[in-house]
Amino acid sequence: MIHEIDEGVRLLLTESGLTESGVDLVFDPPTREWAARRNAPTISVFLYDIKEDVERRRTGRLEEYDDTGRIVAYRTPPRWFDLTYLVTAWTNRPQDEHRLLSEVLRCLARTDVLPARLHTGTLLQLGLAVPIEVAGGAQQGRSAGDVWSALGGELKAAIDLKVLAPLAGEPIDAAPPVTEGLRVRVAPTAGDTSADPGRRLRYDGTDDPGPHGFAGPRDRPEPTRRHRGPVR
Repeated sequence: MIHEIDEGVRLLLTESGLTESGVDLVFDPPTREWAARRNAPTISVFLYDIKEDVERRRTGRLEEYDDTGRIVAYRTPPRWFDLTYLVTAWTNRPQDEHRLLSEVLRCLARTDVLPARLHTGTLLQLGLAVPIEVAGGAQQGRSAGDVWSALGGELKAAIDLKVLAPLAGEPIDAAPPVTEGLRVRVAPTAGDTSADPGRRLRYDGTDDPGPHGFAGPRDRPEPTRRHRGPVR
């Protein structure tokens, strides 16, 4: 799921035209060594925090159907995770970095959810909305100062991008449909070698169970109405 969110964010920023002027878009951690090797204007989208939104956790299971409407599998509900990115711009001049950050902020601020056309893999299969929060208020978890200290670099202007992403549940195969009616056989007594063919309950004498098998609905005669006299 994480790599699918990466791809969606990359496509979103690419559609805005940021990379058309020779700007590189990478997901590398902006360490001191990385910054020294950089040789072109660059936007770094660094994933630095992953936390589950436990309030969205659900129990139970979801049903999956084939084209005929038959249940083919079950799946546990998706679990939701906050993916937080540190978005920074890197050039030789602070003014150019701020210009790039302004373009990134313009692109992200007008998007409340990751567009469905940018969903791939399991995101596309789930068909759920993926909310985006840009430069929000107080973030739970690591602060920007902690991130920069861990990276070994100096604090600089950055945009916090938080994406709420669903992780698809685990699939569970469904049992095959019922194709035969319930049959009762009598256990043979000692010395009895005859094979008891058994008796099919409810559907005795039915050769064609129909498209739904023996589990489908059956036409039954209306029950006989009983007349009840006055209670004395």
